[in-house]
Amino acid sequence: MAEFSDTRGIVLQNLIDAGCNSALTEECAQLILDGNTQSVLNILGKHRKYLLDEVHTNQKRIDCLDYLIYKIGKSEL
Repeated sequence: MAEFSDTRGIVLQNLIDAGCNSALTEECAQLILDGNTQSVLNILGKHRKYLLDEVHTNQKRIDCLDYLIYKIGKSEL
């Protein structure tokens, strides 16, 4: 897969920027080299779900803080 070798650095950097650790980055890179696109897509889909779950968890935390800030600001505690 010659085109991947030309863009390997870009793909690796994108995986790192997406929060993939070194093991996951190397696993995905190897799967791409092996032409195993479906496995890469499955792994990346799972990682995306993990990141989205983290967003939702942190949004709930922000909502709790916003409520507390509001209540303290209104001197309702």
